[in-house]
Amino acid sequence: MTKAALVAGERRMAASEAEARANRGARAFARLGVGEGDRVAVALRNRLEFFEATAAAGRLMAPVVPVSWRAKADEVRYLTEDSGAALLLAEADGPDPGGGVPVLRVGEAYESALAAESADPLPGAPDPPYPDLRYYTSGTTGRPKRVERAISPDPAVRAEGSRAYARSWDVDDPGGVHLVTGPLYHTAPCAYAHHARLLGQTVVVMERFDAEECLRLIESERVTWTHMVPITFVRILALPEAVRTRYDLSSIHRVLHAAAPCPVDVKRRILELFPPGTVWEYYGMTEGLATVISPEEWLRKPGSVGRAAPGLDVRVLDEEGRELDPGEVGLVYVSAPGGNRFEYAGAPAKTAEAWRGERFTVGDMGFLDEDGYLFLSDRKQDLIISGGANVYPAEVEAVLFGHPAIADVAVIGVPDEEWGEAVKAVVEAREPLDPGEVIAFCRERLAHYKCPRTVDVVEALPRDPNGKLLKRELRERYWAGRERRI
Repeated sequence: MTKAALVAGERRMAASEAEARANRGARAFARLGVGEGDRVAVALRNRLEFFEATAAAGRLMAPVVPVSWRAKADEVRYLTEDSGAALLLAEADGPDPGGGVPVLRVGEAYESALAAESADPLPGAPDPPYPDLRYYTSGTTGRPKRVERAISPDPAVRAEGSRAYARSWDVDDPGGVHLVTGPLYHTAPCAYAHHARLLGQTVVVMERFDAEECLRLIESERVTWTHMVPITFVRILALPEAVRTRYDLSSIHRVLHAAAPCPVDVKRRILELFPPGTVWEYYGMTEGLATVISPEEWLRKPGSVGRAAPGLDVRVLDEEGRELDPGEVGLVYVSAPGGNRFEYAGAPAKTAEAWRGERFTVGDMGFLDEDGYLFLSDRKQDLIISGGANVYPAEVEAVLFGHPAIADVAVIGVPDEEWGEAVKAVVEAREPLDPGEVIAFCRERLAHYKCPRTVDVVEALPRDPNGKLLKRELRERYWAGRERRI
């Protein structure tokens, strides 16, 4: 049986077919006006056409801008106009952004466009035709910002960087199988899938995350590595034990995870589920990588996101830029890999705010211990100041995730006439839940001033498809109509 290059549901595509369709796609894009240096916006679900589009653009040396297929018309218009896209590849039922950007929709129009073109290799196409992926921040605190840095125009140089990164995680085996569990328009799922494609590995794509289906695919496809986020761990661990233990996960060599602090109890349990030594955590963002921690290190330093990745420097500074002592909470600053600074395109003030000397911050707060291990406290904008005391929601959330009846939780500050802000927990429950018991559970484990004064039980918390909690959306429910937000 020929090895599949791409797998999505019932579709299995061999490398030869993927190559032919990418060649056709490149010619179709060129016919629509895309040339070298022009940007192609891709607003697709997790489907094989996403990879066809990036491969086609790579053959034209046209940068790719991943866009959420869930975005509304005005959001898509903002992203296509801001990026200067020459073409938008969209779902058949996706919004019409207007603005004059040509739109090619997956389905009949897309297949007709490909069918009209030759499958022969494109003359002058780079080898390898590694795509130039340009990402936006996820925009959980405002409009997404385009992260721009000096990127080599030579696809071969970018490809070697990709191979080196895969080697650093020991996932560069050409016989590997990579499982995509998150939305491809997000930086990490997209980047890791393209590392795997470059290496000739099989890439298995989940259209949407389902906990049991994830375990089933690991067993049936003999998945060797994947990337996850803490909420996917929570969903997997919420499965009945009989379901969790039903599947053979022995093929797994690496489970990489990031995107949010992982509650200690969740991390311990996921370490027990996957093969020993396989679950590695890193702290990073669209702007760059910061720290890495192995499972063995994490067991010695539970709750840490690790030490500075090779070649990087991590510091914790106060508001005036002074370096803080071990254990003191401040803003986390990271050096740029190889001194390659980024900027937020069209936002010089935001860029200046991010940088202090040769290091940048995205507003995360934390502390370094005496051994140089970083512990994240929260994001600066998520800090709750209640009666003059600082409360870090992530610390409270980590405790509440240990409650057996809580499936998901968000801790926010809500208006309080006496305290300025009061701590509130908003939870999804697995079973009927007494708010008073939740508060008592927390008070047994944390100082009282950190504990929620009130608990609301909801059907579902607002999270984006990559698992990031949309606290801005949640806060609006409680701060609506007020002039201030703190």
